[in-house]
Amino acid sequence: MHISDGVLSAPVWIGSYVVTTAITAATSRKMNPENIPKVAVMTSVFFVASLIHIPIGPTSVHLILNGLVGIILGPLAFVSILLGLVLQALLFQHGGITTIGANSLMMGLPALLAYRIFNLHRRFRFKSKEAIFGGLAGANGVLLGVFILAVLLVTTGEEFIGIAKFAALAHLPVILIEAVISGFIVSFLYKVKPEILKGGV
Repeated sequence: MHISDGVLSAPVWIGSYVVTTAITAATSRKMNPENIPKVAVMTSVFFVASLIHIPIGPTSVHLILNGLVGIILGPLAFVSILLGLVLQALLFQHGGITTIGANSLMMGLPALLAYRIFNLHRRFRFKSKEAIFGGLAGANGVLLGVFILAVLLVTTGEEFIGIAKFAALAHLPVILIEAVISGFIVSFLYKVKPEILKGGV
């Protein structure tokens, strides 16, 4: 899902950097020494999961796990994903330097919403609610990310409309896979270490 350098127009990638900087400043205020190990672990999970990818034009298809990162880290998920993207761009040229802001919005914003979606489980009392809402949050991470990807591409130029549609279709299996993975992991963590699911705050 990463966007490479040279794809987005200057107004789009510069604007993305501005918004990313503002969100990073707002969410990083919740960081404290106790959260650092958990942020480091989830950054590593995101980093490794999205390294194996299939290129599709100016973007790619791969596991993201941003929904899971959001569930576990809460507001700190945006910072975690930003760090992972910076490392991927610098070490493996996966994504781009100019598009770090855009890629952060594309994967970080859905992570923040995933945290909110998962927390809705507290309003219900049915069995397996954690797994179900974990799955919904995981699916949202990819679904909203694909939507933001399409908006970024189409905003840059109408010539990317076809690629945006193809990328959306290509991510349908990823949405299902991440829903299952997130639901399973959340269910497991809830049984063995529920305090991990407090969203990093």
